[in-house]
Amino acid sequence: MWAATQRAFAAALLDTGRPVPATLTSHGGERPARRFAVHRNNVVFGLVSALRARFPVVERIVGEECFAAMARDFAVMHPPRSPLLMFYGDGLPDFIAELPLMVEVPYLADVARLEAARTHAYHAADAVPISPAALQGLRVDRLLAARAILHPSTHIIRSRHPIVTIWAMNSGEAELRSIEEEEPENALVVRPHAVVTVRKFPAGGVALLQALADGETLGRAVESAMQDQPCLDLAAHLAGLLESGAITALSTEDFEQGE
Repeated sequence: MWAATQRAFAAALLDTGRPVPATLTSHGGERPARRFAVHRNNVVFGLVSALRARFPVVERIVGEECFAAMARDFAVMHPPRSPLLMFYGDGLPDFIAELPLMVEVPYLADVARLEAARTHAYHAADAVPISPAALQGLRVDRLLAARAILHPSTHIIRSRHPIVTIWAMNSGEAELRSIEEEEPENALVVRPHAVVTVRKFPAGGVALLQALADGETLGRAVESAMQDQPCLDLAAHLAGLLESGAITALSTEDFEQGE
């Protein structure tokens, strides 16, 4: 009975069409509709505030009023399933992708995915990135046979839009400018140390990193990457991965090397 009461209470909190749960009463014996309405408004306001804190660039792009309306609709349709509100809103990018406003801002859902990834990267486990010096003197055959262990904070967001540039311009990382002629951008999100970083990564580099994340050896990852980018500059992409801090170790059956 208590579980049923809790479900009714939770459902009524986010659905203004539902009446006050029948089990609620006031000291005078009357149903506390007014007090419940205040509580309902506070809950929705709190969820919208959590989304606003997590997706500040999305809010800046669409404006405060539009974001508040969008966030309220999302909160009502997708209430939190965990008490950890720092991760609330993982479903917002897919929710945005179905909205009519995507006609005007088709890149918005991918920008939201980037912001969601930044939160997960920030709260990921700590790890020490591998030192480039660890690769010095390593034979090519052993390097190609190695498997990479990626930093726990590593996330890849593929997009048909210049999402890294858009995010940077709306987060104070870059000056505002026209993006009409911009190329698609993939984002690499990682927190190698204390600060989450976001950088553009070419299609070949993303394919390389994704294959490594799937457990492929470096040699097979290179083959996968070359399907996306035939003229793959392996040295440049490896240098970029090492610089980003996305790799914490390289290992083979007879070789294991970290910092």
